[in-house]
Amino acid sequence: MAPTAPAPARAAADPRRRALARKRRLAVAFVLPALLLLGALVVYPVFFSFGRSLFDASGDRFVGAGNYAAILQDPATLKAIRNSTIWVVVAPTLLTGLGLVLAVLTEKVRWATAFKLVLFLPMAVSFLAAGIIFRLAYEQNPDRGVLNAVAVGIHDTFEDTAAYPTARAREGHGLAGAPGGPYSTERTVRPGGSVGLGLVGVGPDALPAAAKPAPAPADTAGDSDADAITGTVYLDFAPGGAGTPGTVDPGEKGLPGMKVEAVREGEVAATATAAADGTFRLAGLAPGDYTVRLPAANFAAPYQGVDWLGPALITPAVIGAYLWVWTGFAMVLIGAGLAAIPRDALEAARMDGASEGQIFRKITVPLLAPVLTVVFVTLVINVMKVFDLVYIIAPGPVQEEANVLATRMWLVSFGGGNDQGLGSALSIVLLLLVVPAMVFNIRRFRRSGT
Repeated sequence: MAPTAPAPARAAADPRRRALARKRRLAVAFVLPALLLLGALVVYPVFFSFGRSLFDASGDRFVGAGNYAAILQDPATLKAIRNSTIWVVVAPTLLTGLGLVLAVLTEKVRWATAFKLVLFLPMAVSFLAAGIIFRLAYEQNPDRGVLNAVAVGIHDTFEDTAAYPTARAREGHGLAGAPGGPYSTERTVRPGGSVGLGLVGVGPDALPAAAKPAPAPADTAGDSDADAITGTVYLDFAPGGAGTPGTVDPGEKGLPGMKVEAVREGEVAATATAAADGTFRLAGLAPGDYTVRLPAANFAAPYQGVDWLGPALITPAVIGAYLWVWTGFAMVLIGAGLAAIPRDALEAARMDGASEGQIFRKITVPLLAPVLTVVFVTLVINVMKVFDLVYIIAPGPVQEEANVLATRMWLVSFGGGNDQGLGSALSIVLLLLVVPAMVFNIRRFRRSGT
């Protein structure tokens, strides 16, 4: 017979087994609620979405991989894939670069903590609030959109605006031309003559404060104007609606600042600017017939800034809002990695004569490579799921131009498409795109932990 274990040894092992079993049961008791919650909120929806992606919009007919094939045939979905690719390439790269530069610079700033706090504050703002903020900031109207207010202010500082963008010629009274100018006299004028150029469409409150009552064209010529054409540019509208169209009536004011040209055979022979009472003098003209013209520059619409929410710029505009929110996150993480770099290596490089640029490129960046990789991959995962900013900032007419996979999935499923089969297929594609980045990040964390 085989020898049996001594009774005291067996008795000592039983309490240890019972203690180990109790610990396992306790661990299961603590983990079980989390596992149930994870299964209910993650595992079950994933399997349900995969199963639903194999059926049509109604959920009654099995279509197999038909919805996945439709993804590659739908232009709107392909545009969403293109935009998602732009997001994955541009946003994490810019954020990682900005975070690195800011983290290095804050080490040289006296108020580094306050600076980091200010940059990190947008992280406390929800994507909903950030989307509303930037939707207002990107407004086309300079009176509401702060970015276009700045753009218009800078533009108007270096370039003159049109004097009378709403002005137009009174038809049948001496001037002809398309809306927006230029307007030219219907009859030619010879040097020594005078002409009245009446315009309408300018509100009395829009007239410059310096505007004075306009004189009749015949009163503008002098004895020395044999080689000049004189005249008056005026608002052909008397207060109260009185007066005769096409003539200067009492109370009608000139349009100061209006540019006037004398044109002969398609060439500009002379130019002038109307005075406060609207009078002008086109001097130095050779004998002959001339057309007096008001160039289109007088009537150009005022500069309204950049169309941030238009089809061409909507994706960069939304990415800009995303950068505002997440730059602080990248800076703080990279700053933590920067603080762990051995200072001996940096000081040794400085003693060897290395410049700050060389230290940054050849020492700081290589030592920060693991942190930069984690930050970059984390941001890649995040931008693949971006939804709020795109949905809130992009106006309805350009929503399709700004869509990414997440917004396209929602619109197809619940935002009017009512095709939850295709929407489920999009959700599975999005999951398959995110999982590799998540696995890579988890392995990096484990490797850094060991």
